[in-house]
Amino acid sequence: MPCHNQQVSNVNSGQEHPMKQVRFANNSNSSSSSSSCSVPAVLTNSEPSDASTQPAIQHNLGPQLKLLPLNDQIRELQTIIRDKTTSRGDFVFCADRLIRLVVEEGLNQLPYSECTVTTPTGYKYEGVKFERGNCGVSIMRSGEAMEQGLRDCCRSIRIGKILIQSDEETQKAKVYYAKFPPDVYRRKVLLMYPILSTGNTVIEAVRVLIEHGVQPRHIILLSLFSTPHGAISIIQEFPEITILTTEVHPVAPTHFGQRYFGTD
Repeated sequence: MPCHNQQVSNVNSGQEHPMKQVRFANNSNSSSSSSSCSVPAVLTNSEPSDASTQPAIQHNLGPQLKLLPLNDQIRELQTIIRDKTTSRGDFVFCADRLIRLVVEEGLNQLPYSECTVTTPTGYKYEGVKFERGNCGVSIMRSGEAMEQGLRDCCRSIRIGKILIQSDEETQKAKVYYAKFPPDVYRRKVLLMYPILSTGNTVIEAVRVLIEHGVQPRHIILLSLFSTPHGAISIIQEFPEITILTTEVHPVAPTHFGQRYFGTD
């Protein structure tokens, strides 16, 4: 995707390939960036449209939080998904389009290597090829909505699943099911969960992946919408994880899973 004017760091600091450029929060206070323990606040990827929903103050959440560059197409998809009058057909169609954009950018963060191919005219073309050793993991149930978008881009990619439910009163997350490729610890993981609200579910899912040998720096979390609290909680718990989303906003469309699967 087109980038703005900043170069981001590698998902895996040990990799030789450069991280592709995507927009993230500007460091408004260089002195505060020297402290990794500082608590960040609210980040948005658009101009504040309302004081109550788009706080004006932005703090740096670090290069591990990445936002797709905002354009009118993404903004329209976000609007349709949030609109309570949107029909389910339109909702699913627009959600799939937004998921595809996020998945494409997520794949752009994975390693590629240079290669040379021969064209039908005999011309030698210097290109790149996608390196193997990646997999997807969806957090059930809403994360399953993102699986087809990933398969559309990577036909043979392996996809694991995690089932986590949160207690309605305590918000404590509990793992009920987890199934991954047997060599998941060797792979880069695209963790799929469309809505980050409290961040508790994702934190528990990352803990399960770590228990299976996956390093946090090898995890790229793909989401559509996030609250500031959710992003902060995840990054503070796992500073090396990468979060890729389209928007960080105080109000997340938590109805996403119900609308997408028609159980609302």
